[in-house]
Amino acid sequence: MSPFTAQLATVLRLHRAALIVWTAFVAGCVGYLVWLTQVTAPSLLGPRAGCPDGGTGQCTIGLDYLEYSSPMGWVSTFMYYGFWAVAAWSAAALVGRELESGTARLAWTQGVTPARWLVTKLTAPALVLIAGGAVFVPVYRWAWSAHRALMGDDWTFADVFAARGPLVVAYGLCALAVGTLTALVVRRTLPAAALAVAVMIVLNRYVEKYREDYWPPATGTPHGAVMQVDSASYHPQSHYWPLHLVETGIILTVTALATTAAFLLLAHRTVPARTPRQESPA
Repeated sequence: MSPFTAQLATVLRLHRAALIVWTAFVAGCVGYLVWLTQVTAPSLLGPRAGCPDGGTGQCTIGLDYLEYSSPMGWVSTFMYYGFWAVAAWSAAALVGRELESGTARLAWTQGVTPARWLVTKLTAPALVLIAGGAVFVPVYRWAWSAHRALMGDDWTFADVFAARGPLVVAYGLCALAVGTLTALVVRRTLPAAALAVAVMIVLNRYVEKYREDYWPPATGTPHGAVMQVDSASYHPQSHYWPLHLVETGIILTVTALATTAAFLLLAHRTVPARTPRQESPA
Protein backbone atom coordinates (compact mmCIF):
# COMPACT_ATOMS: atom_id res chain seq x y z
CA MET A 1 0.00 0.00 0.00
CA SER A 2 1.40 3.39 -1.01
CA PRO A 3 1.81 6.13 1.63
CA PHE A 4 -0.98 8.17 0.03
CA THR A 5 -3.38 5.22 0.05
CA ALA A 6 -2.46 4.53 3.67
CA GLN A 7 -3.25 8.15 4.56
CA LEU A 8 -6.61 7.93 2.78
CA ALA A 9 -7.41 4.81 4.78
CA THR A 10 -6.43 6.63 7.97
CA VAL A 11 -8.77 9.52 7.18
CA LEU A 12 -11.65 7.12 6.51
CA ARG A 13 -10.89 5.24 9.72
CA LEU A 14 -10.79 8.42 11.80
CA HIS A 15 -14.11 9.53 10.35
CA ARG A 16 -15.75 6.11 10.08
CA ALA A 17 -18.83 7.33 11.97
CA ALA A 18 -19.49 9.94 9.27
CA LEU A 19 -18.76 7.34 6.59
CA ILE A 20 -21.28 4.94 8.15
CA VAL A 21 -23.91 7.67 8.42
CA TRP A 22 -23.42 8.75 4.79
CA THR A 23 -23.48 5.17 3.51
CA ALA A 24 -26.63 4.39 5.49
CA PHE A 25 -28.25 7.60 4.25
CA VAL A 26 -27.54 6.90 0.58
CA ALA A 27 -28.52 3.24 0.93
CA GLY A 28 -31.71 4.20 2.74
CA CYS A 29 -32.66 6.74 0.07
CA VAL A 30 -31.97 4.31 -2.75
CA GLY A 31 -33.83 1.48 -1.04
CA TYR A 32 -36.81 3.72 -0.31
CA LEU A 33 -36.94 4.90 -3.93
CA VAL A 34 -36.99 1.30 -5.11
CA TRP A 35 -39.74 0.46 -2.62
CA LEU A 36 -41.86 3.44 -3.66
CA THR A 37 -41.49 2.60 -7.32
CA GLN A 38 -41.86 -1.16 -7.20
CA VAL A 39 -44.30 -1.62 -4.30
CA THR A 40 -46.13 1.60 -3.38
CA ALA A 41 -46.85 2.83 -6.91
CA PRO A 42 -48.42 -0.43 -8.17
CA SER A 43 -50.59 -0.57 -5.06
CA LEU A 44 -51.96 2.89 -5.91
CA LEU A 45 -52.57 2.24 -9.59
CA GLY A 46 -55.33 -0.28 -8.78
CA PRO A 47 -57.51 2.19 -6.80
CA ARG A 48 -56.97 4.83 -9.51
CA ALA A 49 -58.32 2.46 -12.16
CA GLY A 50 -61.47 1.95 -10.08
CA CYS A 51 -62.26 5.69 -9.92
CA PRO A 52 -65.25 6.98 -11.94
CA ASP A 53 -62.89 9.13 -14.01
CA GLY A 54 -60.40 6.32 -14.52
CA GLY A 55 -57.94 7.83 -12.05
CA THR A 56 -57.24 10.94 -14.12
CA GLY A 57 -59.00 13.45 -11.87
CA GLN A 58 -59.35 14.16 -8.16
CA CYS A 59 -60.52 10.71 -7.02
CA THR A 60 -57.23 9.51 -5.52
CA ILE A 61 -55.05 12.60 -5.59
CA GLY A 62 -54.83 12.75 -1.81
CA LEU A 63 -53.78 9.12 -1.52
CA ASP A 64 -51.24 9.46 -4.32
CA TYR A 65 -49.67 12.52 -2.74
CA LEU A 66 -49.43 11.15 0.78
CA GLU A 67 -48.15 7.69 -0.12
CA TYR A 68 -46.05 8.28 -3.23
CA SER A 69 -45.43 11.81 -4.44
CA SER A 70 -44.70 13.37 -1.04
CA PRO A 71 -42.21 10.68 0.09
CA MET A 72 -40.47 10.85 -3.28
CA GLY A 73 -40.15 14.59 -2.83
CA TRP A 74 -38.72 14.26 0.67
CA VAL A 75 -36.01 11.90 -0.58
CA SER A 76 -34.79 14.38 -3.20
CA THR A 77 -35.08 17.28 -0.75
CA PHE A 78 -32.94 15.58 1.90
CA MET A 79 -30.34 14.55 -0.66
CA TYR A 80 -30.22 18.01 -2.25
CA TYR A 81 -29.90 19.98 0.97
CA GLY A 82 -27.55 17.43 2.46
CA PHE A 83 -24.73 19.79 1.47
CA TRP A 84 -25.57 21.78 4.62
CA ALA A 85 -24.44 18.82 6.70
CA VAL A 86 -21.35 18.32 4.51
CA ALA A 87 -20.32 21.97 5.02
CA ALA A 88 -20.75 21.75 8.79
CA TRP A 89 -18.92 18.42 9.02
CA SER A 90 -15.95 19.44 6.90
CA ALA A 91 -15.55 22.74 8.78
CA ALA A 92 -15.88 21.18 12.23
CA ALA A 93 -14.89 17.51 12.31
CA LEU A 94 -12.70 17.09 9.21
CA VAL A 95 -10.42 20.14 9.51
CA GLY A 96 -11.49 22.55 12.26
CA ARG A 97 -11.14 20.13 15.16
CA GLU A 98 -7.61 19.10 14.17
CA LEU A 99 -6.52 22.71 13.79
CA GLU A 100 -8.07 23.71 17.09
CA SER A 101 -6.60 20.78 19.05
CA GLY A 102 -3.14 20.96 17.46
CA THR A 103 -3.37 17.47 15.95
CA ALA A 104 -2.69 18.85 12.49
CA ARG A 105 0.58 20.51 13.53
CA LEU A 106 1.65 17.28 15.21
CA ALA A 107 1.11 15.43 11.92
CA TRP A 108 3.15 18.05 10.06
CA THR A 109 6.13 17.31 12.31
CA GLN A 110 6.00 13.58 11.53
CA GLY A 111 6.86 13.58 7.85
CA VAL A 112 3.48 14.68 6.45
CA THR A 113 3.63 18.03 4.70
CA PRO A 114 0.71 20.44 5.22
CA ALA A 115 -0.20 20.22 1.51
CA ARG A 116 -0.28 16.42 1.53
CA TRP A 117 -2.25 16.46 4.76
CA LEU A 118 -4.89 18.65 3.14
CA VAL A 119 -4.92 16.60 -0.07
CA THR A 120 -5.78 13.44 1.84
CA LYS A 121 -8.30 15.29 3.99
CA LEU A 122 -10.17 16.41 0.87
CA THR A 123 -9.68 13.38 -1.38
CA ALA A 124 -11.17 10.75 0.92
CA PRO A 125 -14.56 12.45 1.53
CA ALA A 126 -14.69 13.71 -2.07
CA LEU A 127 -14.45 10.13 -3.35
CA VAL A 128 -17.15 9.06 -0.92
CA LEU A 129 -19.45 11.89 -2.02
CA ILE A 130 -18.91 11.08 -5.70
CA ALA A 131 -19.55 7.38 -5.11
CA GLY A 132 -22.77 8.15 -3.25
CA GLY A 133 -23.95 10.43 -6.03
CA ALA A 134 -23.06 7.85 -8.69
CA VAL A 135 -25.40 5.41 -6.96
CA PHE A 136 -28.20 7.81 -6.04
CA VAL A 137 -28.64 9.86 -9.23
CA PRO A 138 -29.39 7.01 -11.69
CA VAL A 139 -31.80 5.39 -9.24
CA TYR A 140 -33.56 8.69 -8.61
CA ARG A 141 -33.86 9.44 -12.34
CA TRP A 142 -35.42 6.02 -12.89
CA ALA A 143 -37.80 6.32 -9.92
CA TRP A 144 -38.84 9.89 -10.71
CA SER A 145 -39.72 8.99 -14.31
CA ALA A 146 -41.41 5.66 -13.61
CA HIS A 147 -44.90 6.82 -12.54
CA ARG A 148 -45.31 10.46 -13.50
CA ALA A 149 -49.11 10.22 -13.23
CA LEU A 150 -48.72 9.78 -9.47
CA MET A 151 -46.32 12.69 -9.01
CA GLY A 152 -47.18 16.24 -8.06
CA ASP A 153 -43.91 17.89 -9.09
CA ASP A 154 -42.04 18.58 -12.32
CA TRP A 155 -38.48 19.15 -13.52
CA THR A 156 -38.43 22.82 -12.43
CA PHE A 157 -38.66 22.03 -8.69
CA ALA A 158 -35.33 22.92 -7.05
CA ASP A 159 -34.70 19.51 -5.49
CA VAL A 160 -35.76 17.63 -8.63
CA PHE A 161 -33.64 19.90 -10.83
CA ALA A 162 -30.52 19.09 -8.80
CA ALA A 163 -31.13 15.44 -7.94
CA ARG A 164 -31.58 14.29 -11.55
CA GLY A 165 -27.95 15.00 -12.47
CA PRO A 166 -24.42 15.77 -11.28
CA LEU A 167 -25.45 19.09 -9.72
CA VAL A 168 -26.39 17.37 -6.46
CA VAL A 169 -22.84 15.96 -6.24
CA ALA A 170 -21.30 19.31 -7.20
CA TYR A 171 -23.05 21.00 -4.27
CA GLY A 172 -21.64 18.37 -1.92
CA LEU A 173 -18.10 18.88 -3.23
CA CYS A 174 -18.51 22.65 -2.99
CA ALA A 175 -19.68 22.35 0.62
CA LEU A 176 -16.62 20.21 1.37
CA ALA A 177 -14.27 22.85 -0.09
CA VAL A 178 -16.06 25.81 1.52
CA GLY A 179 -16.12 24.06 4.91
CA THR A 180 -12.40 23.38 4.67
CA LEU A 181 -11.62 26.97 3.74
CA THR A 182 -13.71 28.42 6.57
CA ALA A 183 -12.02 26.07 9.04
CA LEU A 184 -8.61 27.32 7.92
CA VAL A 185 -9.75 30.94 8.15
CA VAL A 186 -11.52 30.76 11.52
CA ARG A 187 -9.61 27.86 13.14
CA ARG A 188 -12.45 27.35 15.62
CA THR A 189 -14.77 24.39 15.25
CA LEU A 190 -18.27 25.74 15.89
CA PRO A 191 -17.83 29.22 14.34
CA ALA A 192 -16.31 27.62 11.24
CA ALA A 193 -19.23 25.20 10.91
CA ALA A 194 -21.78 27.99 11.28
CA LEU A 195 -19.98 30.18 8.75
CA ALA A 196 -19.63 27.34 6.23
CA VAL A 197 -23.34 26.52 6.37
CA ALA A 198 -24.24 30.21 6.04
CA VAL A 199 -21.98 30.64 3.01
CA MET A 200 -23.45 27.58 1.29
CA ILE A 201 -27.02 28.71 1.96
CA VAL A 202 -26.32 32.15 0.47
CA LEU A 203 -24.53 30.63 -2.51
CA ASN A 204 -27.35 28.19 -3.16
CA ARG A 205 -30.05 30.84 -2.91
CA TYR A 206 -28.13 33.19 -5.21
CA VAL A 207 -27.48 30.53 -7.86
CA GLU A 208 -31.09 29.32 -7.74
CA LYS A 209 -32.38 32.88 -8.09
CA TYR A 210 -30.62 33.38 -11.43
CA ARG A 211 -31.06 29.81 -12.72
CA GLU A 212 -33.38 30.90 -15.52
CA ASP A 213 -30.65 33.18 -16.91
CA TYR A 214 -28.12 30.40 -17.57
CA TRP A 215 -29.48 29.58 -21.03
CA PRO A 216 -31.33 31.58 -23.72
CA PRO A 217 -35.10 31.11 -23.21
CA ALA A 218 -37.64 30.07 -25.79
CA THR A 219 -40.66 32.04 -26.96
CA GLY A 220 -44.03 31.08 -28.34
CA THR A 221 -46.65 28.72 -26.96
CA PRO A 222 -45.31 26.52 -24.13
CA HIS A 223 -46.07 22.82 -23.96
CA GLY A 224 -45.86 20.77 -20.78
CA ALA A 225 -44.07 21.87 -17.62
CA VAL A 226 -41.90 24.93 -18.26
CA MET A 227 -39.68 27.26 -16.27
CA GLN A 228 -41.26 30.66 -16.80
CA VAL A 229 -38.80 33.52 -17.35
CA ASP A 230 -41.28 36.31 -18.05
CA SER A 231 -44.65 36.73 -19.72
CA ALA A 232 -43.20 36.10 -23.18
CA SER A 233 -40.36 33.62 -22.67
CA TYR A 234 -39.76 30.35 -20.88
CA HIS A 235 -37.54 27.29 -20.65
CA PRO A 236 -39.06 24.06 -21.99
CA GLN A 237 -38.03 20.71 -20.56
CA SER A 238 -35.52 20.32 -23.41
CA HIS A 239 -33.49 23.09 -21.74
CA TYR A 240 -33.04 21.01 -18.61
CA TRP A 241 -29.57 19.68 -19.41
CA PRO A 242 -28.07 22.98 -20.64
CA LEU A 243 -29.36 24.77 -17.54
CA HIS A 244 -28.29 21.92 -15.28
CA LEU A 245 -24.78 21.61 -16.70
CA VAL A 246 -24.15 25.37 -16.66
CA GLU A 247 -25.14 25.53 -13.00
CA THR A 248 -23.00 22.48 -12.27
CA GLY A 249 -20.07 24.27 -13.91
CA ILE A 250 -20.66 27.35 -11.77
CA ILE A 251 -20.70 25.33 -8.56
CA LEU A 252 -17.59 23.35 -9.55
CA THR A 253 -15.82 26.62 -10.36
CA VAL A 254 -16.60 27.88 -6.86
CA THR A 255 -15.36 24.53 -5.55
CA ALA A 256 -12.06 24.91 -7.39
CA LEU A 257 -11.63 28.49 -6.18
CA ALA A 258 -12.35 27.56 -2.56
CA THR A 259 -9.97 24.60 -2.76
CA THR A 260 -7.20 26.73 -4.26
CA ALA A 261 -7.72 29.40 -1.61
CA ALA A 262 -7.53 26.74 1.12
CA PHE A 263 -4.19 25.43 -0.15
CA LEU A 264 -2.76 28.94 -0.55
CA LEU A 265 -3.88 29.93 2.95
CA LEU A 266 -2.45 26.75 4.46
CA ALA A 267 0.85 27.29 2.66
CA HIS A 268 1.01 30.90 3.88
CA ARG A 269 0.37 29.94 7.49
CA THR A 270 2.82 27.05 7.57
CA VAL A 271 5.84 28.76 5.97
CA PRO A 272 8.73 28.46 8.45
CA ALA A 273 9.65 31.74 10.06
CA ARG A 274 12.79 33.24 8.56
CA THR A 275 15.57 34.26 10.90
CA PRO A 276 17.27 37.61 10.29
CA ARG A 277 20.44 37.27 8.24
CA GLN A 278 23.56 37.76 10.29
CA GLU A 279 25.71 40.60 9.05
CA SER A 280 29.34 39.73 8.59
CA PRO A 281 31.78 41.69 10.74
CA ALA A 282 33.52 44.57 9.05
